[in-house]
Amino acid sequence: MTNNTSVQKMIQNLKDAGCDPKTVEQFMELGEEGKTKEQLHLLSVHRRRILDRLHREEKRLDCLDYLVYQMQKKKPAI
Repeated sequence: MTNNTSVQKMIQNLKDAGCDPKTVEQFMELGEEGKTKEQLHLLSVHRRRILDRLHREEKRLDCLDYLVYQMQKKKPAI
């Protein structure tokens, strides 16, 4: 595998993980500068953002589930 191929795969992986073009560019620049620690920090920040969104969505699901539960509880038995 050529270096160019591995770079393209890394960029694709970042995009698949939801990184915007600015984050991808910053990550790659840090890599070129050998700043692995900073790259890891950038990934950690992005991961935290994704996790925060996931938790917000879980709360929304909980609210919907509770509403459905309350509605079904009030439904007369047939």
